[in-house]
Amino acid sequence: MKELILDEENITNRIMLIQGHRVMLDSDLAQIYGVSTSRLNEQVKRNIDRFPEDFMFELSQQEYDNLKSQIATSSWGGRRKLPKVFTEHGAIMLASVLNSKTAIQASIQVVRAFIKMRKLLLMSQEIAAKFEEFERETENKFMDYDDKFRIVFDTLKEVLIQEEKPKRRIGFNID
Repeated sequence: MKELILDEENITNRIMLIQGHRVMLDSDLAQIYGVSTSRLNEQVKRNIDRFPEDFMFELSQQEYDNLKSQIATSSWGGRRKLPKVFTEHGAIMLASVLNSKTAIQASIQVVRAFIKMRKLLLMSQEIAAKFEEFERETENKFMDYDDKFRIVFDTLKEVLIQEEKPKRRIGFNID
């Protein structure tokens, strides 16, 4: 088993979007909680009533293949079953079925990571909305400026065209 991962940023980096839900893989949660993936899934199986579909679901083969292409996996060994993924609520429920001090401490970090992700998502949505509002406001202003610049450029063109025409000489003609 690998070293425990309890820093918030590392946990946040393991949260991904699958089927419209922010989730974490069973193997990542097992590492965070300090247990093997098989032990974690064994406890889930024993307490399946605590994990409805909005808390945990199994990836389809296609989703798993897409996921494998995005992350580096070893060419030997590997999984024999499709991975399970857990939403924020499922990750919290895992702490209660694993029932260890490590799991409780880790679940606190997992919750904080999910909260951080939610805040970042809300913040990015707010920024996008403000940017759209700014674009709408400035579009009208720039249209006014465009019209004014067009008048200036048209006037400059007229002046330049007039200068190019041969001019009548002023003064007396001596023939």
